[in-house]
Amino acid sequence: AAITGAGSGIGRALALALAAEGASLAISDIDWPGLEQTRNQAEAMGVAVSTHLVDVSDREQMIWFAEEVVERHGQVDLVVNNAGVVVSETLDDVTYEDFNWLMGVNFWGVVHGTKAFLPHLRQRPQAYLVNVASINGMVAFPNNGPYVASKFAVTGFTESLTQELEGTGIHVSGVYPGGVRTDIVRRAKFYKAAASDMDRDGMIGRFDESAKTSPEEAARVILDGVRRNRPRILIGRDAWVLDWLKRLFPVWTTRWVARKVRELKNTPRS
Repeated sequence: AAITGAGSGIGRALALALAAEGASLAISDIDWPGLEQTRNQAEAMGVAVSTHLVDVSDREQMIWFAEEVVERHGQVDLVVNNAGVVVSETLDDVTYEDFNWLMGVNFWGVVHGTKAFLPHLRQRPQAYLVNVASINGMVAFPNNGPYVASKFAVTGFTESLTQELEGTGIHVSGVYPGGVRTDIVRRAKFYKAAASDMDRDGMIGRFDESAKTSPEEAARVILDGVRRNRPRILIGRDAWVLDWLKRLFPVWTTRWVARKVRELKNTPRS
């Protein structure tokens, strides 16, 4: 299994869950210390692990990553495009530099991972490709426009890929987590929140309160969905509720979410 963004969060939880089942791992991240921690924990379970310092936004690095995985492990059966970043800013004020940085990781990282690994996945009798999007790939949130745009793009890309690979031995799954307790918000580029009085600490505190799903539970749901060849894997009750609301009341849900987000009060960390 090859996993991007495996230095923490869902990526690490997936790596450890797969290691517990005996899978060899090729894990990548730009966070080398975090990646080494994941490697140490996985190797303690007795599996082969290779670590790769890779920027998913760099096409050449991702091509190299795919080639290295096959050279070191002989094959690749499962690829998880998981790496992701956040910018909290209005679309009016977000810089092109920040927008390009986010799209490079969240969208182009998925494209690069898919295109780099597909030739190798085709060599296997059965293979699996998992693209991690977000519930924000279905429902928009204010002051999160670049992230929302990237995840909607991943959703469309993954659905088209699913259509094109139907009938082949490659199974494609799109993953749509709600609030999962990872460090993605702590590592976000923060400028302003939709709630006017909320600062960075307040945003982190609110996220910690609302994120009900652990990375380990997210990993369990993802792997269960992959085993069942599910094209859409929703994670968390919040993701299921927002998905159904958007399906039933698309215009109302968009307005309701914006209103609720702006009504949030500052909750600094203690």
